Amino acid sequence: MISKITDCTTLNNNVKMPWLGFGVWQIENPKVLNFAVKTALKAGYISIDTADAYGNERDVGIAVKESGIPREKLFITTKLWNARQREGYDAVLRAFEASRKRMGFEYLDLFLIHWPIKGKYIEAWKAMIKLYKEGVIRAIGVSNFHIHMLQDIMDQTGVVPAVNQVELHPWLNQEPLVQFCRENGIQVEAYSPLMNGHIREVRELNDVAAKYGKTPAQIVLRWDLQRGIVVIPKSVHENRIIENADIFDFELTKEDMEAINSLNRNKRFLPDPEHVNF
Repeated sequence: MISKITDCTTLNNNVKMPWLGFGVWQIENPKVLNFAVKTALKAGYISIDTADAYGNERDVGIAVKESGIPREKLFITTKLWNARQREGYDAVLRAFEASRKRMGFEYLDLFLIHWPIKGKYIEAWKAMIKLYKEGVIRAIGVSNFHIHMLQDIMDQTGVVPAVNQVELHPWLNQEPLVQFCRENGIQVEAYSPLMNGHIREVRELNDVAAKYGKTPAQIVLRWDLQRGIVVIPKSVHENRIIENADIFDFELTKEDMEAINSLNRNKRFLPDPEHVNF
């Protein structure tokens, strides 16, 4: 049982990655972000997930440094944006270096291809393999990759991604993808786990929450963990940041897990990765 916020999964290269992380998508105001990241770190989170496209890498680095927590005790993720991917191999190398410098870190724990650009993601993956071999990234992975895309990069490079970060929540449980990743040693990581604010609309989740004396958000985050999925909720509110971390003192029954699984509608709030035109 995953029983504390610092518990980790072991990636396919033996790097430890926390099961619960803190996401910073759409937190653009530097003061708000600084407060949110420091609040999360104070609450016990040790994993922070950002991206070039979020425009806040520099501010994440500042907040981490100001927290006083030693860098080696944290797990920092960022992502390669589509424009750099389209520019090719050398642009990927430059993009990583730019992200690393903006954050002010000597190394990063995880670097992801943010979205799969057809005809480009293999070349990007090869550049990331180079960076990994140079030791400036502890693990490399992808985001928003379907099964056939994962198979493609594995077949063409022989290197299996450590992580696949995807939209995943009760209305999009991604079970076939989760199973494929499990069989191939790829850790699934869920973004938008709380359904972009729609979580309280789901009566069944409210019913389960009442049973455990928890909130619907806490129920969903626990559901992710019990499926073996890393999860990165986001909030700028202190009470919600703390609430989202209070998921380690209970366990959902098999029946409740199955009930949540049955809510799947294959409903996306973000674009289908098959059609990336941005």
